[in-house]
Amino acid sequence: MLLNVGDSITTDHISPAGKIASNSPAARYLAEKGVSPKDFNTYGSRRGNDEIMARGTFANVRLINKLVDKVGPETVHIPSGEKMAVFDAAAKYSGEGQDTIILAGNEYGSGSSRDWAAKGPFLQGVKAVIAQSYERIHRSNLVGMGIMPMQFKEGESADSLGLTGHETFSIDLAGGDLKTGQDITVTTNTGKTFTVTCRLDTEPEIEYLKNGGILNYVLRKLM
Repeated sequence: MLLNVGDSITTDHISPAGKIASNSPAARYLAEKGVSPKDFNTYGSRRGNDEIMARGTFANVRLINKLVDKVGPETVHIPSGEKMAVFDAAAKYSGEGQDTIILAGNEYGSGSSRDWAAKGPFLQGVKAVIAQSYERIHRSNLVGMGIMPMQFKEGESADSLGLTGHETFSIDLAGGDLKTGQDITVTTNTGKTFTVTCRLDTEPEIEYLKNGGILNYVLRKLM
């Protein structure tokens, strides 16, 4: 798990538009490129740069992640127990060949329909989100980037199921034979099993996900 967050995580929590903090992965990247701190500017001003926006994903200083004991853009790399910036943990998982998921509460992705709120997690290697509910457009944007949106059953949540975020998760996608709204079984390495709802809401969305997102789907159609 990359993050375990609660209710009302907005697109600004996921992909902030504000100032690039001097101690952030994005700031380190810019400094390595010879950019002076006075010229770091904001994520919003650099939204055409995927390297910056990937590093800026989950970089909001108001982010509350249950894996750490303070507010801010940090998480824990579970295998090592090391606390680090979210981007650094995501890069470490990617380097280890490990896919990641996000657990969330109600109204995940609320706020403005910010495209980088789906692009950023994709670039960080996130493959699935399990939330109690989604903002409509953000759910669609996740599918468009090939990220699987799933929903806890009514009355259930990460907390009620006793998930700490230190588990590893196996998600049974039936060999890719997916249907809209179907039940999906999730099993943890601790032996806990629970059922979630697939939030692929239309037949085309199933094809988008199978192709790794809309862009891949369109390119393959053209070819």
